[in-house]
Amino acid sequence: MDDLHKFDDIVKQIQEKYTKIDQDTDDHLYGLLYSKPITYWNYIQTDAILNRQIQRTTLPDEMVFIAYHQINELLFKMILWEIQQVAEKEDLEVSFFEKKLMRISRYFDMLTTSFTIMQHGMDVEQYMKFRYTLTPASGFQSAQYRMIEFASTELINLIDFRFRKTIDRNTPFEHAFEHLYWQAAGKDYKTGKKSTLLVNFEKRYKGDFIRFMQTYNTKNLWSRFKELPETDQKNPDLVKAMRHYDYTVNITWVMAHYNAAKHYIESGIGDGEATGGSDWKKYMHPKYQKRIFFPELWSEDELKNWGEHI
Repeated sequence: MDDLHKFDDIVKQIQEKYTKIDQDTDDHLYGLLYSKPITYWNYIQTDAILNRQIQRTTLPDEMVFIAYHQINELLFKMILWEIQQVAEKEDLEVSFFEKKLMRISRYFDMLTTSFTIMQHGMDVEQYMKFRYTLTPASGFQSAQYRMIEFASTELINLIDFRFRKTIDRNTPFEHAFEHLYWQAAGKDYKTGKKSTLLVNFEKRYKGDFIRFMQTYNTKNLWSRFKELPETDQKNPDLVKAMRHYDYTVNITWVMAHYNAAKHYIESGIGDGEATGGSDWKKYMHPKYQKRIFFPELWSEDELKNWGEHI
């Protein structure tokens, strides 16, 4: 027990920690006597994760489909976590901004390359059978992905290309929401009637989306970029990171998704339609909606030809 003095500094730091939050240090130390040691499986919640792949059919490759999309959602969560740190950073500076952007881009790089798992990791005939049990659900309904878009750019850049001239910063969020680019994928082009896919999605998430849009209206990645001093906005490494992120999300990843979908939908088996009934080609292909997070960082030719040569 002669070496207890070695812990004096640690105990002092612990006491300072709990004093700052108006807590009794003795209570917390006493609690350590009864706490269980941590294990990997408890910390990661392995059992909980592995019990969340619930198949709707007896077809083996449905497990691949479920697990793959769950992994995507976990990566989306990590991306939103990084964006939030940029959004809330008080003294934002170039190196921090660039580091976070590149982290996010690496997640999307991983998402992009992983589509080979979807494209070649399932038997086409199996997929074309179990997909009918998913109707009217669709990957279109990933709320986290929509939030990534809201948190990345000015809202005007997510508006359906046909309506951008009629919407500005004074437009109510509710009205802007009805004209987001992905709304077109869930509406009848002639009547404007919303599909079950879109109705279900909005019923679950519309309120959350409106609040999120309001929150990130002034602290999305582009807004934070424009807050930087002009010299920092011209920093070549930061601009390169911004452009890389924009291209990766809105062309590279989207096209990997598009090609994987095309592999199955146009396989000659089935009706050639997406599970949610959307016009999937015009919704997904970047040349139609020209989804661009940071248009000011691209030349006129680059903007004009966005997604054309892929």
